[in-house]
Amino acid sequence: MSAVQQLPEGRYGASRSADARADRKLKIAAIVLGTLFAAMMCWFGWYYVAGNKFSGEVIAFKSYPDSVKVHLEIRKDSGASGYCTVRSQSADGTEVGRADFRFAQHEERIDKVVTLRTAGRGTTAELVGCHAD
Repeated sequence: MSAVQQLPEGRYGASRSADARADRKLKIAAIVLGTLFAAMMCWFGWYYVAGNKFSGEVIAFKSYPDSVKVHLEIRKDSGASGYCTVRSQSADGTEVGRADFRFAQHEERIDKVVTLRTAGRGTTAELVGCHAD
């Protein structure tokens, strides 16, 4: 014989049904906020991938005492124009040259050798970035 004990009303906090309603509201809010955050991240990712109309890479380079010849491969939309920034560093890590090279050709893929003038012997050729106009 066991009797079910009833707890005094209001003594131990809100009833279980009020807690369940609060939990449900929190779950709904978390789902809505999570969905909005995921949609925002997808939007930024799409914008970064689709909006990047101008890119390039260094294929090879050759160092001279006062310059560096850099072979660049540029990929872009056929109507896009823009520029790429190239820099060179010496053996001790100091920057000895930096220049922007403009590409306005109508092709989608451009292979070009550019000459970067340097203040000393450059041991690297680094593509800092490409930007569409």
